[in-house]
Amino acid sequence: MTLLDMLAASAGRVPHRPALVFRDRRLSYAALSEKAGSLGRLLQGVGARRGDRVILMLPNAPEFGVGYFGILAAGATVVPLNPLLKAEEVRYVLEDATPAAMVCIEMTYPILRAAREGLGRAVPALVLDATASTSLQAGDLALGTPPGDLPRGMVPPEVDGGDVAACLYTSGTTGRPKGAMLTHRNLLANIQSFREILHVTEEDVFLTVLPMFHAFAATVMFLEPLSVGATIVVEPRFAPDLTLKAIAEHRVTLFAGVPTMFAVLASLPRPPLDFSSWHLCISGGAPLPPAVLEAFEAKHGVPIYEGYGPTECAPVLTVNPPLGVRKVGSVGPAIPQVELRIVDAEGHPLPPGGIGEILARGPNVMQGYLNRPAETAEVLRDGWYHTGDLGRVDQDGYYYIVDRKKDLILVGGLNVYPREVELALASHPAVAEAAVIGLLDPVRGEVPKALVVLRDGQQADTQELLQWCRQRLANYKVPRAIAIVSQLPRTATGKILKAQLKTMT
Repeated sequence: MTLLDMLAASAGRVPHRPALVFRDRRLSYAALSEKAGSLGRLLQGVGARRGDRVILMLPNAPEFGVGYFGILAAGATVVPLNPLLKAEEVRYVLEDATPAAMVCIEMTYPILRAAREGLGRAVPALVLDATASTSLQAGDLALGTPPGDLPRGMVPPEVDGGDVAACLYTSGTTGRPKGAMLTHRNLLANIQSFREILHVTEEDVFLTVLPMFHAFAATVMFLEPLSVGATIVVEPRFAPDLTLKAIAEHRVTLFAGVPTMFAVLASLPRPPLDFSSWHLCISGGAPLPPAVLEAFEAKHGVPIYEGYGPTECAPVLTVNPPLGVRKVGSVGPAIPQVELRIVDAEGHPLPPGGIGEILARGPNVMQGYLNRPAETAEVLRDGWYHTGDLGRVDQDGYYYIVDRKKDLILVGGLNVYPREVELALASHPAVAEAAVIGLLDPVRGEVPKALVVLRDGQQADTQELLQWCRQRLANYKVPRAIAIVSQLPRTATGKILKAQLKTMT
């Protein structure tokens, strides 16, 4: 069984049902399957083979589905990228993943084109909704929206459940972003387990405003509904007024978001629209404050069920069950097929109430990090994935996230690793060193702030440094503030004391 088999089954059962809806555009299951097959043949035609990696850089749109399953149809691995990344960030992935091709739209094509300059090898780009205004380079192909009459001479490759379906780049807890390799079997196991808890059917309508390149949306709000033949309504980004309008207009039943989205929706007046279809919300990506849950439910009357899971686990590990007991403040019990335990610093299991690192085991756990055997061995030990998150479990098996073991910053549910921002700042000629911390923010959950020490005799103001970051980092990674300081607090061994940095802000 593969994700391709999953889509084929849904297309055979409900061929004319809309799979993806974007404003006034609808892509049926039959059309999605057909277009994906066509794109798969075209990718084979430009050299993509079974096991190769192919970049997918698209915003939320029906073309994302065509691109995702088109890459799988070529027997290749999907490497989804945030369309907000800058060329320098994309180039890192091109060097690390060595993709055979790239799939994009006209909006993201210039970024990919700039990223591959000087790479030393050809990486053709397939532009799904290109117009005549697109300046293509040799080897790139402009396709209609979505691809239509493409070569049919290619034989579909053999694809196995153990093949890597997606390589999701995540900052995790150490170093630069790493590609977490998830097989068809990993993703299908997570989809099946989560479906047993959600009890969704083909009659459900999902609203996806979360970015589909991210593990949360990719599994819960993209692959999950496609597995049952449900309809996905997509919005390119979260805009509260458009979100509520889409829920009413498309008779949405399920909405998923990060806590900041629920906080915004709770703070706005409820418009006079028909929300009678809406009965379920899922929260993830960051801890959900109980006050936000209570305010949202008081305003909209729709319950929120909080869950948890890292990218490396496909990603869902726990969720409060909609048909069971919900514990506010908890992320719920482990989903079916998943085993969890809390361990101390020596790896010994802790009893209920004890705070320690959360470990996970199950068919959804990744195969490892691409090109990172040492880092893979560090987190996958004795059959258990070490999440790096601190938590506790109660007597009923409900888990609570206490803190993060490392310094990861969550900005609106998106990972920002301080080291990456620090490296960008340190590349400025006037900067001697930089340290980045996360500060609480009522809207985004957290925001990065940088403390910078300048080189002797050098000058730079904060606006110059912010602009430097904006040219090298996605906007959500750019510090919201920069403070220039004379020195950073350190331990006797020279390690920066990040806990003390918060007192300097």
